Amino acid sequence: MMFLESIALSRTQPCLADPPCLADPGKIIVIGTPSRTLEPVIPYLAALPGVISYNPETCVLTFRRQPGFLTLLPEQVMITQVKDMDEGLELLAALKEAVNSVWEQRDQITPLTSRRASARPLDIWKLLPQTNCGMCGEATCMAFAFLLIQGKKELGECAPMASDPAFTSRRVTIAGIL
Repeated sequence: MMFLESIALSRTQPCLADPPCLADPGKIIVIGTPSRTLEPVIPYLAALPGVISYNPETCVLTFRRQPGFLTLLPEQVMITQVKDMDEGLELLAALKEAVNSVWEQRDQITPLTSRRASARPLDIWKLLPQTNCGMCGEATCMAFAFLLIQGKKELGECAPMASDPAFTSRRVTIAGIL
């Protein structure tokens, strides 16, 4: 049985960030209303890859999408960095299919019941040597932290972290975060 019949386009709005979406001017936020509450399916969706954050107390789930974000609440969905209304309608239709697919496979998915948050570059940077030595090929440890989170660099590429036993616990912590 299908969980969700539709996600209706409620409205669109321009990006109202401060400063306004300088990276992608003209993009919109698409806001949709599901045909029924998403509360039962959100914990299953939260178990999928790509989750940035999940709060089971408020039942709010956010995924990273390229570009932008997808946030699901029980009675509403929001998709940022959308090119136009046509793309927004396509994304809402694809989201409906994804929700139904996850619901149909829920007996094979362990729903998430605890908070989940993705790694932040500053959290990783605080654990790095902060020498900006460049041995990893990056100009700064912060740049290296961003690339670690994106999976474009490996922790072993940081020579001080890889060779200095004083960083053993930090290596383990970073590996756990990633």
